[in-house]
Amino acid sequence: MKKYLAITSKGLENLLADELIALGVTDPKVVHAGVKFEAPIEVVYRCCLWSRIASRFIQILSEFDVRDDMDLYLGASSINWPSYFSADKTLVVDFNGTNREIRNSQYGALKVKDAIVDRFTKADLARPNISKVEPDLRVHMRLSGEKGILGFDLVGSGLHQRGYRTEAGRAPLRETLAAALVMRSTWDDSKPLLDPMCGSGTLLIEAALMACEMAPGVKREKWCFEALTDFDPEVWAEIRSEARVKSRRGVKNVDARFYGFDRDYRVIQTARENARRAGVEDLITFDVGDATKVERPEGFENGVILCNPPYGERLSTEPALIALYSEFGRQLKEEFGGCTASIYSSNDDLLACLRMRADKQFKLNNGALPCVQKNYSITESAERKEAVSVEVAPEFMNRLKKNMGKIGKWARKEKLDCYRLYDADLPDYNAAIDVYKEFIIIQEYAAPKTISEDKARRRLTDMIRATVLVTGVETNNVILKVRQKQSGKNQYQKLAEKSRYFDVEEYGVKLIVNLQDYLDTGLFLDHKLTRKMLGEMAAGKDFLNLFAYTGSATVHAACGGAKSTMTIDMSRTYLEWAQKNMNTNGQTGTQHQFLQADCLQWLQQADGEFDLIFIDPPTFSNSKRMEQTFDVQRDHIMLLENLKRMLRENGTIVFSNNKRNFKMDDAALEKAGLKAKNISKQTLPLDFARNKHIHNCWIITHKED
Repeated sequence: MKKYLAITSKGLENLLADELIALGVTDPKVVHAGVKFEAPIEVVYRCCLWSRIASRFIQILSEFDVRDDMDLYLGASSINWPSYFSADKTLVVDFNGTNREIRNSQYGALKVKDAIVDRFTKADLARPNISKVEPDLRVHMRLSGEKGILGFDLVGSGLHQRGYRTEAGRAPLRETLAAALVMRSTWDDSKPLLDPMCGSGTLLIEAALMACEMAPGVKREKWCFEALTDFDPEVWAEIRSEARVKSRRGVKNVDARFYGFDRDYRVIQTARENARRAGVEDLITFDVGDATKVERPEGFENGVILCNPPYGERLSTEPALIALYSEFGRQLKEEFGGCTASIYSSNDDLLACLRMRADKQFKLNNGALPCVQKNYSITESAERKEAVSVEVAPEFMNRLKKNMGKIGKWARKEKLDCYRLYDADLPDYNAAIDVYKEFIIIQEYAAPKTISEDKARRRLTDMIRATVLVTGVETNNVILKVRQKQSGKNQYQKLAEKSRYFDVEEYGVKLIVNLQDYLDTGLFLDHKLTRKMLGEMAAGKDFLNLFAYTGSATVHAACGGAKSTMTIDMSRTYLEWAQKNMNTNGQTGTQHQFLQADCLQWLQQADGEFDLIFIDPPTFSNSKRMEQTFDVQRDHIMLLENLKRMLRENGTIVFSNNKRNFKMDDAALEKAGLKAKNISKQTLPLDFARNKHIHNCWIITHKED
């Protein structure tokens, strides 16, 4: 009997050993990412055809030490290659691994190829041709440290290529991994199986193939062992024929039912096509559906839910996933009591959102990504949706419902698409929640150091889940941001390059927002009344907007009938945004000017005249593009003195800032010939009523003689 190596994914070695024993192998030896064994040729053929979780079978020709390239060449040269295949066969060398001396796999493959070709030429035989495209033979060299294994890949292309899947979803599972997940779930062919996030249907198809006793390699046309001189066509034909007969009979004898759901109709169509090619389309019902709302099919008692939900790399950047897992866990407990679930994910934090205790778990990589499969018993529950919902942060949910009734009604009356729904109303749930049309932004404030990371995470997941339940927002429309104290250029930190812009309405004006590319959205919600007021004051006036950000105040002034507008900001990005805001509202023409400049420098030398000026400077700035630092408390009089020079006799300055406990220097202001009226309360909208210090706002005019 010859020696063989069955290759699989890390973590599946013992499962593969059990499978090989069932196929006739005796005394398998588990090694890293594989199983070694000896067997007669008919058992090896059967293993190649029937193994569901092996990716390759290697016939081992030699194992030898490899310290350098000469060892590699000599080790490969010691094999009598012409005795295994003829020169008319094409081949390719697959080289896996490196060591101190052989640092490049392509170089290693070249040395092995040279040794093979030299054995043929030294025997006065024609040299075999190398072909990377569908070669007759694949020579496999595996190097681990100074240990090398050299042999033939009996299969060719990986065994995960069953032949039924030509297209896959966005993050497809390999068929071999999918089969392993089925085996390690609690499913057997006496039970129904449901995948509520089925994608291209791989998990369900692999399970159906098992139920039908359909060999996973039955549709494969080419096997590399057919090119070897010791190939036994009669034994192979008998084994293959037996498998084909079983496949045809198997579909008719299966009682188990399979159900697959996915939100994407196109993916469901792909899953149906894959099942048809696999020959199991009559066993699987595929339909469009939401995993968080999936209902128990008729006759699904003691059924199994198996799925591979999406998972993100970092919990803090995937609020939709937090909501998805939380809602999915709730639906499982509400709808599938008495069943079992097996969930596969790379993210333990997300699995914790299911709020279920695992009976078993298995570590199993998806490629290079460490993942875990957890099996759960879903306890019987008579609780209905309302009762389950109350369990999730009831205090927070009640406050959110109350705010929706009051603030939501006010926003609809005022024709506002954007408003703050919740602003750290409860100390245990320290976040701001803003509505932007059908989107919700949860801005989590940094938790105090006295709160453990686990506790903070649980509160966050509770907030997200409760927000979805109360508002009915789609989970994919929940956006999470962590807000910390910002200064200088970090205030408008760029987060991504997604360019997701859309229009919102505010008091009849359209404004463009971007919820995901920046820490801020392009619209300061606390200033909505200030902007409305500017629009009402601007008719027939020349308007100046300094530190303009995205120009939303300019838009209100222009739509309110301003004769001209000047919009100034240091950022080209925000000035272009401001121009788009104006264009969206039909405010175009030479009367509307945009200037990229350091506002402080511009103020010291500008000589224009304006009737209405709006200035909302940062609290502090030390931008590299500014020649000096700026502190609004220290420098506000300097600002206003410069603005006075440009303010017409009956003109008005609306001066705002966000510095907590800001104090207007009335004496210095009077000395400068200006007077101020504090209108902070009048510009505080209902949705910011709890945060009376969100901004300061003043009307500044010339002091009367």
